Amino acid sequence: MTIPQTSDSSWPGSSPSKTGVNALMSRPSTPCLLTPAKEDVDGRDKRGHDDAEMSRPTKPASRPVRRLPVQKDWPTSAIVAAQIGILVAIIAAWEIGAATGFIDKFFWSHPSSIYHTLTIFFTTGDAFTDIAFTFRSTILGFFIGTFAGSALGLSFWWSKNYAAIVQPYIIVLVFGIGIASKIAIATALTLVVSTLTTFAGVKAVDPDGEKLFYSLGASRLQVFRKLVIPSCLPWIISVLRVNIGLALTGAIVGEFIASQHGLGRTIIYAGQTYDIALVWVAVSVLSALAVVMYVTVSWIERMLHKGIKG
Repeated sequence: MTIPQTSDSSWPGSSPSKTGVNALMSRPSTPCLLTPAKEDVDGRDKRGHDDAEMSRPTKPASRPVRRLPVQKDWPTSAIVAAQIGILVAIIAAWEIGAATGFIDKFFWSHPSSIYHTLTIFFTTGDAFTDIAFTFRSTILGFFIGTFAGSALGLSFWWSKNYAAIVQPYIIVLVFGIGIASKIAIATALTLVVSTLTTFAGVKAVDPDGEKLFYSLGASRLQVFRKLVIPSCLPWIISVLRVNIGLALTGAIVGEFIASQHGLGRTIIYAGQTYDIALVWVAVSVLSALAVVMYVTVSWIERMLHKGIKG
């Protein structure tokens, strides 16, 4: 009797037979994956892209960069040409104003008359004698006042009581009143400024540096030579340009009081005789002399500063 073979599904509750298992294993395996619809994939991609865009830090709106204005420096020749042009324009306007009567010739003179007087002053007058007299008084007063004032200011370091007694205003009373000599007045003016400036440098000396020098066994003179003087040198040098102007002022004031020569005497004489053109000539020569001395002292000051730094 032959028992017919039935499928596994015909016997409920029965285990699958070997033949059924082989049949199942022999079937090609198809992955059971749920493929979403195309529109769902596109929507998710779009949402993911939007989320990524939202998660990125947003940059602030770019503002225009404001640049500092760059000013191009003119060459020296252009600056000098502009200065000469301005001077020529002023002289031309002055001459035209005097010729048309807009400017009073008696009180202000005019450039052509000033040039004529300048020619006479240098050819037949005492121009070089007056210039040399004023220059000598200024230079001697400058050097004497600068060195004496610097030495006096440095001497204040030795004693605070001495510095409190010998105050600079006493120097003004002693040397600045009743002195007719041009060199003495120029010296007195530069002496005061040099003393004040050097004394300020003395008070600015580092006290810790002094303690260090003393702790290393230095004497008081060694501290003065090695610490105080080098510390005060920049202060002394910085007053040179001021002193040259004060020395020139003192020399001119001394010539105003009483003098036989000098540019100050020429100015006083021209003013008393109402020679306005000669006044302008003397003032112009005095200004040129002041510029030359100022430029020279400025050059010396730069050289001294380089020597200290070197």
